[in-house]
Amino acid sequence: MKRIEATIQGNKIGAVSDAINELVGGYTILEGNGRGSGARQEMRSGRGTGTITAEYNKVATVTTIVDDSEVEKVSTAIANAAYTGKGGDGIVIVSNVESVLNIASKKSGSEAL
Repeated sequence: MKRIEATIQGNKIGAVSDAINELVGGYTILEGNGRGSGARQEMRSGRGTGTITAEYNKVATVTTIVDDSEVEKVSTAIANAAYTGKGGDGIVIVSNVESVLNIASKKSGSEAL
């Protein structure tokens, strides 16, 4: 089993959610602020005559656990849905999962997914 964790632009949550909804058993989305290679938003200040650059961008982290055979399909779906072609589109990280236990059903391993 593998854990897929993707950090994406905050405005891409809907597209990524739609892309993986049928591919995975479940996923978690955490919204927050981040700073990476993407351009940060310019905001008006004072009476609208000046601008300041935001310190952070709005980002979201999408996390799911899938069988090894599904990693490529899910990673590609996330990347395609989050793609804009500009710096700061995000990053997809895949890591090994030693074990999984579904608390409600008491199932473990792939059955827990």
